[in-house]
Formats: sequence, structure tokens, C-alpha cells
Amino acid sequence: MGALVHLATLERIAQLTLNRPDAYNALDLPTARELSAILLELSTDTAVHGVVITGAGKAFSAGGDIRRAMAHGQGPAALFHELATYVHLCVTEIRRMRKPVLAAINGIAAGGGFSLALACDFRVMAASARLKQAFTSNALCIDAGGTFTLPRLVGLARALEIAAFDEPISAQQALAWGLVTKVVDDTQVLEAGLEMVRIIAQKSLHTFGWSKALLTNAFETSWETQLEYERQGLVSCAGHADGKEGMRAFLEKRPAHFNR
Repeated sequence: MGALVHLATLERIAQLTLNRPDAYNALDLPTARELSAILLELSTDTAVHGVVITGAGKAFSAGGDIRRAMAHGQGPAALFHELATYVHLCVTEIRRMRKPVLAAINGIAAGGGFSLALACDFRVMAASARLKQAFTSNALCIDAGGTFTLPRLVGLARALEIAAFDEPISAQQALAWGLVTKVVDDTQVLEAGLEMVRIIAQKSLHTFGWSKALLTNAFETSWETQLEYERQGLVSCAGHADGKEGMRAFLEKRPAHFNR
């Protein structure tokens, strides 16, 4: 795996592996650029029905590469200004993508790596892995959508506690707080993540895309606006080939076959 982000596709599921294991898969500019370009491509690739993101070696991602930031010729602020642009493109594309995106957290996910995992639709976490917000301990503030996703997952009070105290979060604690979907044995984290995405990909991706968009936008819209979006989604799904197949299968009491 020579690339900074390794892409492999099997059975219509794209597996992205952050590939800087010696740096705990820290996000430097080349890695963030490469990841954003791949996500943009996968978003419109109809042959790909789901995405799993993981890390090479012992870490998922240690977040922004502070060593590179401090060595930047114009100073760390200039580096983070540019780096955040690409990382924010990554998490925005994940949230907009109308197909499932899962983080297979094989090891530490800290800083921007923590926020990257939170941006995904689902998170499967290795039992020995840890989450760490990390930004505030380094006198930085949370980015990569972390201030948006974290309070929506755990509530405002818990999110502020995580930001202020920055204690490492074990897999079991993450599960109890709703930060991850499932905790599995360390050797099973990638396969468990792939299997979860396979299950979703067997259902209607058109319907999944509408469900993801509606639920994501629900925090930002009024009651009346949300109802109108729901009506638009229902009409779109009912008129789609998957919707017609699902309703026919229900009436005929047989399994449905989607995404043809």
C-alpha cells in the first residue's frame, strides 16, 4: 500500500485505508487532499454501494499532523487554515453522500481522526481502541465537524465535558454514550464494519439516501419545512424503481430485490 489512502473495492463496498502507519495515520495536507478526492469520486460512483474507512497499523487516525504544522514555513496557523479546508471537504462529502459510510475504528481515533469518525453514519470500534478529542489539551479548538456531530450524538452537557476534560474514551464507554454503533474483538473490526455496510447495501440505497438526508437536515429545519421534505422524499421513493419493487414484494409476500 504505497498510497497515502489505499482504495480497495470488493462486492461493491469501497474500503479506504489511511496509510501513514508510522505517523498513526495523522492527516497532513497530501493525505487530506487524497482522501477528499477519493470521497468525491466515490460519492457519484454508482458501482459503489457503501464505504468503510479504517487505518493501517495500530491507529485509525491521530488527527491533524502537528509535527508538520509546526514545521510549516508560514507557521501552524497557515497550515491548519489549508488543512482544515480539505478535511472539511472530506466530512462534508461523507455527510452528503447518499450511501452508507462507516468508520472501522481499529485503534486510537484522536483530534481530527475523532471528528472524521463521528462524521460517518456508523462506527464499529475495536475493543482495545480509544477515542480522544485531543484538540483542547493542545490549546486548539475542535474542527472537522466535531462541534456539530458530538453534541448531536451525546447531548450538549456531555459534549462540553468531553471538550473540557479530554479524558480518553474506552470502547465500552463510547458504546454506552452512543458514540459508536458496535464494539467487537480487535481482529473482527474491519470485517464487522464491512458486513454492516453489506447489509445496508442490500436494501434500497435510494431510500437510505433520503433517510440520511432527512435525519441530518432535521436539526436545522422548522416543523413545516421538515414535513414538506418528508413528503418530497416519500413521493420520490414511491416513484423510484426500488419503491415500486418494495411495495410489489410486500403485496406478493416475497423478498424484494433492490438497486437493480
